[in-house]
Amino acid sequence: MADFTTGEAVSLQLPIARIPTRAAAFAIDLVLQLVLALLLLSAVVGVLFRFEPDGAWVDVAVLVTMVTVLVGYPVVSETLTRGRTVGKMALGLRVVRGDGGPVDFRHALIRGLAGALVDFWNLGGFGLVAVVTSLCSPRARRVGDILAGTVVVSDRARIPVPALAVAPPWLVDWVGRLDLSGLTEDLALPVRRYLTRFPQLTPQVQAELGAALVAAVCAQLRVAPPAGYPPLQILGAVIGERQRRILPPPRLPFWPMPQQWAAPAQPYAPAVRPGA
Repeated sequence: MADFTTGEAVSLQLPIARIPTRAAAFAIDLVLQLVLALLLLSAVVGVLFRFEPDGAWVDVAVLVTMVTVLVGYPVVSETLTRGRTVGKMALGLRVVRGDGGPVDFRHALIRGLAGALVDFWNLGGFGLVAVVTSLCSPRARRVGDILAGTVVVSDRARIPVPALAVAPPWLVDWVGRLDLSGLTEDLALPVRRYLTRFPQLTPQVQAELGAALVAAVCAQLRVAPPAGYPPLQILGAVIGERQRRILPPPRLPFWPMPQQWAAPAQPYAPAVRPGA
């Protein structure tokens, strides 16, 4: 399993596809490519011989056909099926972006060109480069995946539903009036990590890091933080409302915050270190 963080600052865990499964999917695709190449070559050569071409034209036709099949097959398949070829469908694999989202034509084209030139053919030593780079990569990525920013995952295993933050009820009205468009991804991601790692942090780090994040968030939103509430609740309210506005329906299950929300019995005051 590998951790992915989407553009909405939602954490996902997806199962990474390993070399044996990917090799089996590649073998299926290779057989289909050879069949497709033979059919196209038969058609192209049949047309050419009507005009009695010399050997150079035949060589060019064979080269263009093979390149078209080797590059075009994965590019077209992964673009139309959002990251899958026939071999990947048979083995339950899918290509996704580095943040877990679906790939598009640009990703498929980079992977296809790198596969033909570097990973498998030409400089690839019939797949040796792809195997070596996959073994050296924590996410089993070949050169094409690294250049395209993609990862091959298994979609047969049950993929966990991404969890969402939940705002404390007493901050819902406050956060609902905010314009969250000013909150950048660069700040939303560390806030999300703070919320998910909160139970593992020491009380001092919880207070100091939380206060710094609240100050940064409120500065970007150009609002004053609500008085008397700890950073955990303020940040949870902001991220929860941001996800509620961004993510499309149907709504996903709420992610339980690190502690049960309980209305503060007294105004919150940051802990003061001895000697401060």
